[in-house]
Amino acid sequence: MSGVFDFNDRLTLTGTLSKLDWRNPHIEIGVNVGKEGEVEEWMAEGPAPIFFRSRDTSKADFEKAIGKSVKFEVSRARDGSHSGLLRNITLPDGKVVNLCPENC
Repeated sequence: MSGVFDFNDRLTLTGTLSKLDWRNPHIEIGVNVGKEGEVEEWMAEGPAPIFFRSRDTSKADFEKAIGKSVKFEVSRARDGSHSGLLRNITLPDGKVVNLCPENC
């Protein structure tokens, strides 16, 4: 993972959840960040779907969030693209899903 993502280059963004790919080996979300005319699509890769069970979160939680605003933190991709490794996400209902243990 450290070959693809820079763990020291973290970014927190807010945008509209637009895509969800909920399958093994890793989930992937798409989020439209920015204002009309200046929207960037960000892709964030997360852990396997089973990981979310221990966080009391399901696919349905993410499906309900499609089209709504989410806040998320990523470790940015080393290639500088609009993608990263998902560290945490705040869903529209205020639920915070922390995907990273302390100090990671």
